[in-house]
Amino acid sequence: MILPKTVQTSAAVAAHYDRLDAFYRDVWGEHVHHGYFQTGRESVETAVEGLILLVAGKLGLVAGQRVVDIGCGYGGSARFLAERYGVDVTGVTISKAQLAQARPRAGARFLLADWLVNGFADESFDRAYAIESSEHMPDKSRFFAEAFRVLKPGGRLVVCAWLAGDSASAWEVRHLLEPICREGRLPGMGNEAEYRGLGEAAGFRVVSVDDISAQVSRTWGICARRFLGKLFTDSRYIRMLLDGSQADRVFAVTVFRLMAAYRTGAMRYGVLVYEKAV
Repeated sequence: MILPKTVQTSAAVAAHYDRLDAFYRDVWGEHVHHGYFQTGRESVETAVEGLILLVAGKLGLVAGQRVVDIGCGYGGSARFLAERYGVDVTGVTISKAQLAQARPRAGARFLLADWLVNGFADESFDRAYAIESSEHMPDKSRFFAEAFRVLKPGGRLVVCAWLAGDSASAWEVRHLLEPICREGRLPGMGNEAEYRGLGEAAGFRVVSVDDISAQVSRTWGICARRFLGKLFTDSRYIRMLLDGSQADRVFAVTVFRLMAAYRTGAMRYGVLVYEKAV
């Protein structure tokens, strides 16, 4: 597990997304996750929906199922799945800014809650998914244990996660992965083997693991170009970068670290499917 030099708490994660709320929506939109570029010619909108469709296929959704979105962001994925598949989706976020954007829109139910102490009843959901949120959990064992607890027998969990590459060098850990964790408010970044082990320790069977790094890495080049463009057209971006009190302005640098980490293979993107036995 790659650990940041400074401890990253759930409160720090929430503050990060609250402070950068306008910039995230401005640069990328309502879906706070990678795009899935199968051909490389997709629009950003098509690519982000493509990742949701990939998750939906792994979940095996059936109309009427109860689904929980762990770390729902602005609720875009939850609404998309509810409307497309006729499922009942509850989204959970720790960001007040994200909740304020998600709640006014129909299609799903959204709660301000920490997943690690979510309060849901045992065996209350048929399916669960976490798109790029498990990385932000300070206690990843508890993340999986809670998913196992709230899923019904036969339930399925799909996790899309930023993963450390198995062959990441000491230089890559020091200059890419550790700063990505620290600047991106990740309490820890695991590798594939660790994610397999965490799920199995919670009681899950690992159904499949897919590495889609090549299909998602284009996301950060687009983000970098959009951000640089905003520097010349929106004074808020310059003010944010020059504001010494803005703790999360360093994320502008993190975008370029992410590009490099994908290019070198130091970081991977995994889609993991777990199942609870009947």
